[in-house]
Amino acid sequence: MRIIIAGGHGKVALRLERLLGGQALGLVRNPAHLADVQATGARAALCDLERADVEEVAELLEGADAVVFAAGAGPGSGAARKDTVDRAASALMADAAERARVRRFVQISSMGAGKPPSPGSDEVWAAYLKAKTEAEEDLRRRDLDWTILRPGSLTDEPGSGRVLLAPEAPRGSVPRDDVAAVIAALLQGAGARRVLELVSGDTPIPDAIRAIP
Repeated sequence: MRIIIAGGHGKVALRLERLLGGQALGLVRNPAHLADVQATGARAALCDLERADVEEVAELLEGADAVVFAAGAGPGSGAARKDTVDRAASALMADAAERARVRRFVQISSMGAGKPPSPGSDEVWAAYLKAKTEAEEDLRRRDLDWTILRPGSLTDEPGSGRVLLAPEAPRGSVPRDDVAAVIAALLQGAGARRVLELVSGDTPIPDAIRAIP
């Protein structure tokens, strides 16, 4: 398989690239991050999704089997970049996937997306949830084999390999290791046109994938 990972230097993306090795191509905007992606065994390419056009991105996607949208504006960024990265860059990747005829698209969203932010929420957090919600809505309208994955709070604890993966899950946390392992399994085809929430649980990841409704 050939998997294109947008946001290739993110903490989940780097873990996923270690799992996929040479099957993965991580897209990064900072040249200093190329070596970190390559150190995982994956390939790396420069692509600034806040500046690229659809033709440029579609060229990178030619011949790919799947796209993983793992990009995010990250902590410390303001509301404006939540929109340009978490929403607009996802839409750009989906446009490029359609143009390059890449049907499989896994989008990493966030638990809490799809609902209005709680009253009194921090302005940047509210902008983040709004951007994720609009990115989900954009993807769900498309004729792609999409899966939207909403993890709970992300941790750097070692993965347990056991999760709760369902259309709705209680709020909780999940190691980034386990998020990457779930995405790697989803890339085999399960969960198409499903919105799934993910937290730590008791079910081994292969069983959780098989049980997707």
